Amino acid sequence: MATKAKTPKQTTEVQESALNELFVDELKDIYWAEKNLAKALPKMAKAATSAELRTAIENHKTETDNHITRLEDVFSLIDENAVAVKCEAMVGLLKEGNEIVEETETGSLTRDAGIISATQKIEHYEIASYGTLRTLAGVLGYDDAVELLEATLKEEKNADSMLTDIATSGINLSASTEKV
Repeated sequence: MATKAKTPKQTTEVQESALNELFVDELKDIYWAEKNLAKALPKMAKAATSAELRTAIENHKTETDNHITRLEDVFSLIDENAVAVKCEAMVGLLKEGNEIVEETETGSLTRDAGIISATQKIEHYEIASYGTLRTLAGVLGYDDAVELLEATLKEEKNADSMLTDIATSGINLSASTEKV
C-alpha cells in the first residue's frame, strides 16, 4: 500500500503536530528498547535450561534485529533521524530478567519459567508499544509505516504465544516439582 500523497501544507501540518512529536518520541523509545533487548537476548538464551526455550530466544534475537531495521525504515519514511532515547520501561524489564537469572538455580526449569515470565513481560510491553505506534502512524497518514509496524506487531504477538506454548508444554509443570 502506497503512502497517501499529501500537499506540502498537509505534510508540514502533520510534521509540526503534537501527535507527530509524540509518535517520534515513542519511536525513539522503542528503538532504544529493541537495541538493548538485542544485546540482552543472547545472555537469556545462554541461561536457559531447555533447548526449546534457548532456540526460541535465539530466533527472537534474529527477529529483534529485523525490528531494529524496520524502525530505521520508519524513521526514514517520516524524514527523521533514527535516534535511540533511553527507555526506562525496558531498563526495568531487563533488570528484572537479569535478577531472575541470578536468583534461580543454574540448570533448573524454575529458571526457565522465570525467563519466560520476564520475556513475556517484555513482549507485552512491545505489543503495547507497536500497537500504539501503528495506530498513531495511521492517524498521521504514514501508511507505509503502518505496514512495517504491523509486521513487527504480529511477530511480537507470535513470540508471546510461542513462549506461552513452551511454558505450558511442560516447563511450568516440571518446575513445580523442583525443590528450593
